[in-house]
Amino acid sequence: GVRKVWRQLLREGIRVARCTVARLMAVMGLAGVLRGKKVRTTVSRKAVAAGDRVNRQFVAERPDQLWVADFTYVSTWEGVVYVAFIIDVFAGYIVGWRVSSSMETTFVLDALEQALWARRPSGTVHHSDKGSQYVSLAYTQRLKEAGL
Repeated sequence: GVRKVWRQLLREGIRVARCTVARLMAVMGLAGVLRGKKVRTTVSRKAVAAGDRVNRQFVAERPDQLWVADFTYVSTWEGVVYVAFIIDVFAGYIVGWRVSSSMETTFVLDALEQALWARRPSGTVHHSDKGSQYVSLAYTQRLKEAGL
């Protein structure tokens, strides 16, 4: 940014006003990298969640025995987007995923629907970090309907 360029010029013995550096950078179309604020992905709530049936042992002996679900954010030129995914632990493949500009429950629910449609599992254990999207009424109800 302007401040770093200005300070570097001063270190090199080039005496110039900061506003001059800003003006010249603007004329040349130069801009510093914008560092975003840390994105908050969950709201801490004490919701009643299912017990931990995995106990940090992420090992499966057959396909669709254990699915793990999570989401993350990706910074793009247009802003932040969120990517939800469900992974089959046995194969290590993503069996369902979805991209969204918001963290609403519907976006993780869409990833679950894709996984259910693609794999049609039975006897599958679904594991997540118990974030607000994963303990929501709509998501837990859909897990019950699917037998997960």
